[in-house]
Amino acid sequence: MMHMLVAPDGGVGELQPYGAPPVEQELELLRDNADDGLEGHVRCLRCGISGNATPHMRRGPDGPRTLCNACGIAYRKGKMRRMIEAEPPIDEAALARLVPEVGMEFESEEKAYEFYNKYAGHIGFSVRKSTSHKSAENITKVRTFVCSREGYNRDKKSLEAKKPRLDTRIGCPARLIIKVTPEGRYRVTDFKAEHNHQLAPPSTMHMLRSQRILTELQSGEAELSDDSVVTPTTKATGDHVVRQVGFLRSISLLPADYKNYLRSKRMKAMQPGDGGAILKYLQTMQMDNPAFFYTMQIDEDDKLTNFFWADPKSRDDFNYFSDVLCLDTTYKINGYGRPLALFLGVNHHKQTIIFGAAMLYDESFESYKWLFESFKIAMHGKQPTVALVDQSIQLSTAMAAAWPNTTQRICAWHVYQNSLKHLNHVFQGSKTFAKDFSKCVFGYEDVDEFLFAWRSMLEKYDLRHNEWLSKVFDEREQWALPYNRHIFCADIISALQAESFSSILKKFLSPQLDLLSFFKHYERAVDEHRYAELQADFQASQSYPRIPPAKMLKQTAHTYTPVVFEIFRKEFELFMDSVLFSCGEAGTTSEYKVASSEKPKEHFVRFDSSDCSCVCTCRKFEFMGIPCCHMLKVLDFRNIKELPQKYLLKRWRRTAKSANEGNEANATNANGSSLNVPAPVANHHGVQSFSAMIQVNSS
Repeated sequence: MMHMLVAPDGGVGELQPYGAPPVEQELELLRDNADDGLEGHVRCLRCGISGNATPHMRRGPDGPRTLCNACGIAYRKGKMRRMIEAEPPIDEAALARLVPEVGMEFESEEKAYEFYNKYAGHIGFSVRKSTSHKSAENITKVRTFVCSREGYNRDKKSLEAKKPRLDTRIGCPARLIIKVTPEGRYRVTDFKAEHNHQLAPPSTMHMLRSQRILTELQSGEAELSDDSVVTPTTKATGDHVVRQVGFLRSISLLPADYKNYLRSKRMKAMQPGDGGAILKYLQTMQMDNPAFFYTMQIDEDDKLTNFFWADPKSRDDFNYFSDVLCLDTTYKINGYGRPLALFLGVNHHKQTIIFGAAMLYDESFESYKWLFESFKIAMHGKQPTVALVDQSIQLSTAMAAAWPNTTQRICAWHVYQNSLKHLNHVFQGSKTFAKDFSKCVFGYEDVDEFLFAWRSMLEKYDLRHNEWLSKVFDEREQWALPYNRHIFCADIISALQAESFSSILKKFLSPQLDLLSFFKHYERAVDEHRYAELQADFQASQSYPRIPPAKMLKQTAHTYTPVVFEIFRKEFELFMDSVLFSCGEAGTTSEYKVASSEKPKEHFVRFDSSDCSCVCTCRKFEFMGIPCCHMLKVLDFRNIKELPQKYLLKRWRRTAKSANEGNEANATNANGSSLNVPAPVANHHGVQSFSAMIQVNSS
């Protein structure tokens, strides 16, 4: 039996029978390109992108096949020629020569700006032309160049705007001052190199305002010629010039007893050559980066059945955001009928992220168990805290066997997606059913409200005897949000509603794609998806929201990512418009009733003065990890003007991926489990026994 197991050292002698010769490290023959039959570099010499990840390699200043498609077009049109010829790869010694010094002279003001801007690009900041003094002849006598984050914004009116602009200026002292000499040259008279903010990493350098040198190319002017199909979003491929993603540099070896085969014959044949082509593609990806993980499963006839892969970025993301995972198996690969299993999560910007993917032969218990074991090995033995899955007995049984410590729930988003198939006639026959059913699935926090809405929906659309809805209702405690608000889900369901990766894939993939082309286009779709995270990271590092002078708002604006802060800001505004009633005290514990004008339903909050902890019946913090308006009202009443550190979960912080940040801010686990104290439960009339609440707390 052949085990298709891939280790980072490349020791895979068994793989050769599948016809996958090793990929050359320096040069390879790239067919279907500009100059057929010529050898070219495996990587673009300008942006470093792999030639296997881009449709074409083109001629550049160093010869044929030295630039990727996007860089080659830019070079040919003159947009990059000057940049390439003027900017060879810079080593440390060359970078040291870019540092400005007092006494340097330049031919003109523009030359001085270009020099300082080039230095800024390699350091990681944007340059802005600041003050100047001109002579009577309109000649610049003194010019100051500053970091774009110099000074402070003086526009107070923006605080009153519904969506105030982000504030990028924080008084950065970095600057360069030049003065004209009697000879008409410009001499550096003052240079300050220190910055008071985080500098942009190389992967986001192109986003800095003064460094935007490829705007026309990035906006879609590049001529793209795909090797298989042109999709509506291939214009975005030009962005490969500037997209880079950090990688892990470690990988786990698989255990010796790992069962990497399927005890059955494969019945669905792949197209001739697919197996070898896919294997070569995965081998190439691992040779490009040893931390790329993949493994395959074969049947008893040594035929390929299941594939799983996870690139370094996926493994890195799971290391930080393993508290919640959603397995999406809704996408089927056209022409093969194979399910594509996507392991999805949510990052600190509330964006969906990809932990890994698999192409499965079928949806059997054996395939799923192999998949979950492979995923666990790829993630160094780590498994998610909570997993949201589809309605499948085989899937849930296999997950319980492979991940015994993971809490399983049916994903409400999957319930809604499945309804589009099972209730298609109802969706088509009514203009209001989609809204009503969506409200039942996503819109209720209270069990009684959910049950009343569900019964009303069945009556309204005469669905009382619908078999599928009856089954879904019987499983309601596994998927309905009111029953699961004590389980931390990082609000991943709303992220999936706003941004389904399966729908993103459909924009990049076509029914005409064979399996090898699918892999290439999948990689492009992932890259496009991840670019949004790169942009969000850049925005978070370069700006802060403009806020009123409230201590807690200032604290959270500088701690949370911008999108999470906006959620917190809405809760803060609700707390300002809420009323509070004291219900009694017992020892260090007090109970309060809080109601908001926008949300008239009353909630009860228990506050313990011994550790400043709050537990609210709405369970927003336990479910999402962001304090609710009811908790904020109680904290304010207790004269606590800053949010306790344990309520600032690290997974929502700007520094969520910072390995050297202390855990004092994460007194709870990332999933908030240590705060999952049983909440006081109100009766049907909205009133509860305070003594009962105290008993719950003391038990």
